[in-house]
Amino acid sequence: MSKEIPIFFSTDDNYIPYLDVAITSLITNASKDYDYRIIILNTGLKSENIAKVKLNQCDRFIIDFVDISDNVENIKSHLKNVYHFSIVTYYRLFIASLFPQYDKILYLDCDLVVLDDISKLYNTELGQNILGAVSDQYVSNTKEFRRYVEKAIGVDPDTYFNAGVLVINLKEFRRNKIEEKFIKLITEYDFDLLDPDQAYLNYLCFDKTLLLPNGWNKSPTDIACEGDKNIVHYNLYKKPWQYDDVIDGEYFWSYAEKSPFYSQIIEDKASFGDEEKAKKDAAAREIIEHAKIITKSDYTFSKKIKGDKNYGKVSS
Repeated sequence: MSKEIPIFFSTDDNYIPYLDVAITSLITNASKDYDYRIIILNTGLKSENIAKVKLNQCDRFIIDFVDISDNVENIKSHLKNVYHFSIVTYYRLFIASLFPQYDKILYLDCDLVVLDDISKLYNTELGQNILGAVSDQYVSNTKEFRRYVEKAIGVDPDTYFNAGVLVINLKEFRRNKIEEKFIKLITEYDFDLLDPDQAYLNYLCFDKTLLLPNGWNKSPTDIACEGDKNIVHYNLYKKPWQYDDVIDGEYFWSYAEKSPFYSQIIEDKASFGDEEKAKKDAAAREIIEHAKIITKSDYTFSKKIKGDKNYGKVSS
């Protein structure tokens, strides 16, 4: 029996068509030397959407949907929708306690396509690091976000990672009590943030994160790719299923054509008109201004809890 590779996603019904495209791309390029279990965290989905995604099941690939409504009920009121981030983005923080049978997993966002063998990423040797991740290319190249990360989060903006593609060492995640620290932080402080779960993970794991080449989480920008382009992550506000001018958008469409959601994706794109684009463009400008406001605030990670061992960064 081949070794099983567990791969986690989280979604709601709004994003499930793009999740399906991501899964299609992952299966297409995966090594046949492994078995794979795709686990999709959610808090309730339409049965017809689940059925469509499960059509991807094939030899060596099992797809499970896990409803974690009961597990997040007590903390749900503290989980905030921020800009284009929905509360499903927080679910990755509960994997370590919900799945004690795993010591190492992959976590992937829905808005990406996998262009290479995903087992290569899983086989990254993490040592005693908690995470393997790619530095956030947009943050490190945007002055307002650099200042936000440095002054408000208290992390080097050049090593601030994007949380949409993660190799997670669950043994170290548990040992360092990352979930418990996150819950304390979000319930006792409730900081104003631009990128909710990502900021918490960066604050708590910054000195226990192995930085990977950006080819494993390539944002749709002109920034040079380090090594092969293995994963394209449409993590900026412009998505290829809404805009025509997204860098590397052609990769998305090459896999979308194979999805049972293709007609829905085409219809949704056609209905995303000038008014919707104007709102998104305005939100993109607003987030820059919001970054400036948070940076000047006295109520931030770096000013309120820096050095506090009950909440602060993990120690070696």
